[in-house]
Amino acid sequence: MTGLRADARRNRARLLEVAETVFAARGPGVSTEEIAREAGVGVGTLFRHFPTKEALLQAVYLGRLERLAEQAEALADSEDPGTAFFGYFSTVVDQAEVKNAFVDALVEAGVDVHTASSETGDRLRTAMAVLLGRAQQAGAVRADLQVPELVALLVGTSRAVEHVGGDHEVQHRLLTVVLDGLRPR
Repeated sequence: MTGLRADARRNRARLLEVAETVFAARGPGVSTEEIAREAGVGVGTLFRHFPTKEALLQAVYLGRLERLAEQAEALADSEDPGTAFFGYFSTVVDQAEVKNAFVDALVEAGVDVHTASSETGDRLRTAMAVLLGRAQQAGAVRADLQVPELVALLVGTSRAVEHVGGDHEVQHRLLTVVLDGLRPR
C-alpha cells in the first residue's frame, strides 16, 4: 500500500471505513456497488483495491483484529491490570457480533479465516497474553487461566451474547457470570 498515490491511499482508507460501517449496520450481504456509492467512488475503484467482495470483507476483518491488538497493547502498561483486562474482555465481547458476521461470511465464501488472519492473530494473542499475565500477577485473574482458554472463553462468550439477541439485561448477566468465573477463588 505504500506505493500507492496519496489519492489512491485515501480512496482505499475511505472504502475500508465505509465498508466496515455499512457491513456492521446492514450485514455482509450488502453489495459492493452500495459500498462504492456510499464511499463516493466508482465500483471500478473499489475493485482495483479489492478484487472481490471477499477480499474487502477480509480487509475489514483484519482491520478490526489490528485495532483489537493495538488496544490490548495500549492497555499493557495500565496502572490497574485487572480493570484493563476485564474492560478489554468486555470490549471484545461487545464487538463480537459484527466480527462474527464477517467470519461467517468469509467461511461461507471458502476463505480459511485462521490462515488469512494468522499474522494479525498472533499479534493479538501475544498482546492478550501480556494483559492476562499482568492481571494474574496483580491477583485479579485466576492463575490457572492460559491464553488458549482465554481465546475459547472470548469466542464462547461472544457467541452466547449473540445468541440471546438484543436482550441487554441477559447479555450483561451472562458477561458478569463469565467475568466472575475468571476471578481468583
